[in-house]
Amino acid sequence: MSNTHRMSEKILITSALPYANGPLHFGHIAGAYLPGDCYARFQRLIGNDVHYVCGSDEYGVAITIYADLAKRTPQEHVDIFHAINKAFFEKLNFSFDHYSRTTWKGHVETVQNYFKDLLANGYIEEKVTDQLYSKKDKRFLADRYVMGTCPKCSFDGARGDECQKCGASYEATDLKKPCSKISGAPLLLKPTKHWFLRFDKFKDKLTKWIEEKNWKANVTNFAKAYIDELRPRAITRDSDWGIPIPLEGTEGKVFYVWFDAPIGYISASREWAEIKGDTDAWKHYWCDPKTKLVHFIGKDNIPFHGVFFPAMTMGQDTPYKLVDELPANEFLNLEGRQFSKSEGWTIDLARFFLNFTTDQIRYFLASNAPETHDSEFTWKEFQIRCNTELLGKYGNLANRTLIFAKKHTDGKTPRIAPKSEDEEFLKKIQTLASSIKDAYSTFHLRKASQLIMELASCGNVYFDGKKPWALAKDPSTHQEMQTTIGCSLECLKALSLVSSPIIPTSAQKLWELIGFDTSLEKQSWSQVMDESIKAGTQLPDPEPLFKKVEDETIEKEEARLKENLKQPETTYAPLKDEMTFDNFQKLDLRVGEILSVEAIPKSKKLLKLSVDLGFEKRQIVSGISQFYEDPQVLVGKKVIVVANLKSANLMGVESQGMVLASDIESGIEVIHIESAKPGDVVR
Repeated sequence: MSNTHRMSEKILITSALPYANGPLHFGHIAGAYLPGDCYARFQRLIGNDVHYVCGSDEYGVAITIYADLAKRTPQEHVDIFHAINKAFFEKLNFSFDHYSRTTWKGHVETVQNYFKDLLANGYIEEKVTDQLYSKKDKRFLADRYVMGTCPKCSFDGARGDECQKCGASYEATDLKKPCSKISGAPLLLKPTKHWFLRFDKFKDKLTKWIEEKNWKANVTNFAKAYIDELRPRAITRDSDWGIPIPLEGTEGKVFYVWFDAPIGYISASREWAEIKGDTDAWKHYWCDPKTKLVHFIGKDNIPFHGVFFPAMTMGQDTPYKLVDELPANEFLNLEGRQFSKSEGWTIDLARFFLNFTTDQIRYFLASNAPETHDSEFTWKEFQIRCNTELLGKYGNLANRTLIFAKKHTDGKTPRIAPKSEDEEFLKKIQTLASSIKDAYSTFHLRKASQLIMELASCGNVYFDGKKPWALAKDPSTHQEMQTTIGCSLECLKALSLVSSPIIPTSAQKLWELIGFDTSLEKQSWSQVMDESIKAGTQLPDPEPLFKKVEDETIEKEEARLKENLKQPETTYAPLKDEMTFDNFQKLDLRVGEILSVEAIPKSKKLLKLSVDLGFEKRQIVSGISQFYEDPQVLVGKKVIVVANLKSANLMGVESQGMVLASDIESGIEVIHIESAKPGDVVR
């Protein structure tokens, strides 16, 4: 069996370029990478012309800072992590057609051509702005590497774009006494020339374009919110590490990493074409309007792939493909917390593969895919899935069928003479395989995993119900026994096919155990499902597909994880100056019930709240939007309001009070009241 028919559709697949500033972990793999690889493997099986690219994202100020700390050049730094991450992908059996990097020479030309087209077509403007500069470090610093005194509440140690004490939002240039977060060196304002992309000019095009997309609601809504607030955005920065600006007099200016990184998908395909010996081969995918382009990303990358990169591409003279599908996934956490290498809350990958297999982690991540909400890796759940599903369902069906065939059908595929219950079973196999095909097609990897195990369970139920061990004892039911084994082998054939995008190594091994000597990944889905295994096919000696994950092994991993956790030093904000009780009594704190919540146009952080104070309704503006994925969850909550605060005007909206909130690690949390009623005094 092989793919002999003409490829029916071109599928261009990308996974977000991993940043070459540290090693990847399983949390990264679950969102943008494993789903992309499974989709690519599936599309090849159904006969489509697939081109799957990825590569290392290697520019940006973070690279220069961490390279300095490690006493390496930026190039030496990215060389290390490019090699580490590429090896990790190979260990996980990823099927990239090419894994590139943004420091290869062809990427420079591709990015500069993108800029030249945008400039020639009137989408670039030049501006001189004041930016924060460190004389000591001899560099301009981005917001996230700046700290200082909050211009609103005077809190020392405020972040570059927002005060974690009072929640105020501002530009880094507004900070008092700004300094470098890395070296502590004082910063000064220094004028510098930069180039801005006029994203506002793409607003109408993007709005019309995105209306035609049938993406997940959260992806579409997130992208639309960015489109609504589009404004010119700087695409250059002052640095000597990055893609240089292709204009005279621009020494020391490079493109922002967010601008050059997505163009890396195109340059990766160009490098693939050069290696292939056909320099124009990349155009076969990128410049054909019939190509289907799918970007696999994490949810934090939605603005760049759903808004910025499409706008950049709309401004090109070359007819590059715009994204068709954007299956952005949520995040994978580890035992109730985010993965954190700095805190030791991570999994040692080198040791992981000493105890477990690639297919075990691929299956776990697929079956627990964070498609609609964040999911979690726990060692216990990993053990349960490996033992109950891979070993107990999938592996058990294979093992019992093949051992029985070895003993009772001379180790060969028997001739079948199906009766009604056998026909029903064979039909069920086809139905489940079709459902699995639909799940892969629509990016439902978790559902595909569930259906694969349903197919394995179906096979086990059939085997148990037919009782071939009893049929083998009576010569008159010998043919029925052979039919049972033949049908079970057909189930294993389907199982190997439909599971191969997720667990390719185990699926190939099963394929060989049922008598094939070909490469499963090169087969045709339809042919495998349509053609029965030839009677008389010699079966090799049975071998187990999976090993049991022992309790002792898991207990050691759990203990090691807790031992490695580095407890961060607890820091507290300094107490403010003492006040008298008389001053405190001036505060009028009341319980208020939130009646409605509205976003404020052109603000990412401010919300307009309608609050019932019992005796009257108030309008309060609060900077809490970014701490709630869906701010509507606040409706109906009873909160504490500073009711006698003088009214203020925030972004043109009057605020008649203040809602109290507490500082937490991830930002702030609004304080809720349970039993009190609106208007009650808080003492």
